[in-house]
Amino acid sequence: MCASLPASAQDTGTEAAAGSEATSNPLLNRVWVRADDTGLPGPMQIFLADGTLVSDSCWETYRLSQWQQVSETEISWDEDGMTIEADITTLSDTELVLHLKLGSEVQEQRYVPATVPYVCPDIPA
Repeated sequence: MCASLPASAQDTGTEAAAGSEATSNPLLNRVWVRADDTGLPGPMQIFLADGTLVSDSCWETYRLSQWQQVSETEISWDEDGMTIEADITTLSDTELVLHLKLGSEVQEQRYVPATVPYVCPDIPA
């Protein structure tokens, strides 16, 4: 499904190794926009090869978190001091589906690559 990724690019020892992993893993260095209806436009995730997760939307301020790929099918990240664990159920160049483990609840989130250009809509009055 996808290549294993260290907690951060520095773990590989060289920038070249991190660069090759970033090009072989479709999860990395791509703007993923939520495809399922959240009621708000533009929620997005960007999993950077250096272990930084950028979370943003049209209605909220961006967040930078540490993330890691635990296995080929599992990722986790820190959000407000809590570890969020997610199973990667689909990962391709055109789709990302995550199953977030939120206590006893499992939440499915579907993403597609962002189209460029993209501008957030105006906030309704």
